[in-house]
Amino acid sequence: MVTMTVSIPEVIYNEMQIHSELKWSAFEKKIKELHWMDKVLAKSRLTETEADKISHSIKRGIRKRFQ
Repeated sequence: MVTMTVSIPEVIYNEMQIHSELKWSAFEKKIKELHWMDKVLAKSRLTETEADKISHSIKRGIRKRFQ
């Protein structure tokens, strides 16, 4: 295992002290999610513009549902 010293803003450190559910393992989980997303995106044929259009369409539909 590698030892690493990390500097984080005091505000974030204080939040981690207050909210014990925020653990360093959350970083590991996020890294796994990002690797999964990279795999999915590597196979995608959508352009960024097309993905943005789909995203906006979905968000618009969700907004309409909850208004």
